[in-house]
Amino acid sequence: MNTEIEKFHLPRWIELPHIDLYIDQLVSLLEQYLSGYIKNDNEKEEKIITKTMINNYVKHDIIKPPINKKYNKEHMASLFVVFVLKEVYSINDIKKLIHLAIETSSVEQAYDRFCSELEKAIRIVFAEKNYVKNSRLSQEQYILRNVVQCFANKLYVQKVYLKK
Repeated sequence: MNTEIEKFHLPRWIELPHIDLYIDQLVSLLEQYLSGYIKNDNEKEEKIITKTMINNYVKHDIIKPPINKKYNKEHMASLFVVFVLKEVYSINDIKKLIHLAIETSSVEQAYDRFCSELEKAIRIVFAEKNYVKNSRLSQEQYILRNVVQCFANKLYVQKVYLKK
């Protein structure tokens, strides 16, 4: 398995900054964790995450507006999810998936579950194994597992076959 992939980790809720961040700080945080794993749609743009993207997600009601130009933990968690899932889903689909996740649990629990399932999916896919079917999963858990599997599969093809 690729050692870069073995290190893939999204910060859990408790690891997110305990202070609210300005947009430049937020962009840096997201880039720090995601730059090796997601691609920019615009080849001319160096950054994979921009202020404009974040502002558009606010404008389209994907994330809540910042409070006094600062972004809190909920914003940070939501943006990690958005930037990972936009690799394989439309923004409208992401909005629906986020709402599904937080209908049944707190934002904190939903985000931590997303991080754990994503890391697990990436490890399984890069080890060229399959998930073991678990009949005890709720529908929401099963959907989450399939959602993160999509990203893991795309990442595998990019890193192993396309060498990106």
